[in-house]
Parts: sequence; C-alpha cells; structure tokens
Amino acid sequence: MYNYLDFEKPVADLEGQILELKKLSQESGGVEMSDEISRLERRSADALKDLYRKLTPWQKAQIARHPDRPHCLDYLKRLFTEFTPLAGDRKFSEDEAIQAGFARFKGEAVAIIGQEKGADTKSRLKHNFGSARPEGYRKAVRIMELADRFGLPVITLVDTAGAYPGVSAEERGQAEAIARSTAASLNLRVPMVSVIIGEGGSGGAIAIATANRVYMLEHSIYSVISPEGAASILWRDSTRARDAATAMRITAQDLYELKIIDGIIPEPMGGAHRGKEAAMDATGDTIEAALKSMAGMDGDALKNDRRSKYLAIGRNL
Repeated sequence: MYNYLDFEKPVADLEGQILELKKLSQESGGVEMSDEISRLERRSADALKDLYRKLTPWQKAQIARHPDRPHCLDYLKRLFTEFTPLAGDRKFSEDEAIQAGFARFKGEAVAIIGQEKGADTKSRLKHNFGSARPEGYRKAVRIMELADRFGLPVITLVDTAGAYPGVSAEERGQAEAIARSTAASLNLRVPMVSVIIGEGGSGGAIAIATANRVYMLEHSIYSVISPEGAASILWRDSTRARDAATAMRITAQDLYELKIIDGIIPEPMGGAHRGKEAAMDATGDTIEAALKSMAGMDGDALKNDRRSKYLAIGRNL
C-alpha cells in the first residue's frame, strides 16, 4: 500500500477495493474474481492518469515532499559504486543532512554531494529532515575543493526545504557558509551536474545546485521560499500556500520555460515513489548524458559556462 495524498482519494478507494477482493479470493479458497479485479485495476490506472494529467503546483509540491519518494541515499545505492563517504567540516562537526564523498558513476570516479531527508522518524531526526547546518555546507565546500584538485566531476542531489534556520546555525555563520558553498560551485574547473530530486528550497538548495547543468524530476519543486513561507509573508496566512505555489511558479515545467533549469526528468505515472528504480535510472541516464556533453571542455570553459548560465537568468525572457 502507498501513502496516498489528499487529492489521490479516488485512486486510494479503488486500490483499497482491489486489495479487499484479492484477500477475499485467497480466504475463500480461490473463488474466481480475476475479472472484477482486472476491471478495478483498469479503473484505478485511468483515475491515476486523469489526476496526474492536470496537477496543480500545490499538488506537485505535495508529491515532491512525499515520504516514500526516493531520497539521496537511495540514489547512492542505485547509481553509484564504491561510495566512500567523507565526514566533518574540519572546523566544528559532522552534519548528517548532507551526505558527501567519492564514488564511481558508470565506472568513472566522481565526487557526490546530496541532501538526505530520511525515510522514517529515526532517520529524519538523524538527518535533520534534510536541513543542513553551516558545517554541512562547509563539508560540501571541502568535497568540491578536493574534486577540483583531482579533476573529478561533481554531482549533487538536491532535496531540502531549506537550510536549518535555528539560532545555533546562525551563531556558526549559516549565511556565510551558504555563500561560500555557492562561490565554490561557481569557481569549479570541473563539470558539475545538479538534480533536484524532490524539494529544492531557498539558499539551502542553491548552495550545492549552482551547476553547469541543472535538472529537475518531473514532480519536484524549486523555489526561493516554501509556499507556506511565501503565503505567511504575502498574506500573513500560511493556509494560502496553495495560492503561493501557483504564483511563485515552482514547478519543473515553469522553471524550464523560464530557462532556469536545463531539462526535466520524467517520473513514472503516479510519481517517483510508485516506480523508484525507473525514476532513479532515468536520473542516472540524464546525468551521464550531461557529463558526456561537457567531456571536451577545459577548466576555463567550464567555469565561464557556469557563470554565463547564471548571469543570463531572467535576461532572455
């Protein structure tokens, strides 16, 4: 069973009926119900297609935050081999919200940095729900500098509601750490590819997403502030997050049209959580194609390409 979102109730009802019929068939000694089950399965598939054909920005935000959506560690296990994690920022401590290290991708050595939200209560607390503290961004800078020194491409997986806004983080220089991580991304002389795999929120996301190529999964979101935060500022009413999501243009489709991202990675029908392996494999294929497209570029060209990309945002609309 899936964790159904509010707008998926018609599908939840149908799939609940299918499960009941399958259970009844088993308990009654194999009473033939295959025709009815098949009919309901077709209805469920059609209902799911109908829902996902006309998603609103707020519904996409809900999908991007789905608890069963594949997270950074899932991608690491699926797409990378020989992953060697590195911990600590050499200044204060380790930050579990950002997972980073070196690995092999399609046989080639790469540096990998990603934000991990966690999959259950224990792991979410361990990873601070994907909201990194300053030491997390300083660790990211450390990995980038090592990658630059050894000529390794950098791949980042973005999935955060934003950097941790607590007093302790501010005391240790949260804004400065984010700025230095963004600057480190811009100054790299190696290829950098970023993928927003779920939620890309504010400076906490851009700190590791200032890449040569930026992609988004079909139902991910990317914004300067959460819809709830924007609604609180604009209307002093966080319940108007639905309106804010529409006004902010946070979807992959909007951002591709605005030329902020370079491409959209398709998800299985019903979202990445309904076909995790397919979604992760499609992401891997996109990353591989992006790295190949930059294979012949030297350090200066890569650096200038990245800077030109961000200077052009908003100018060619």
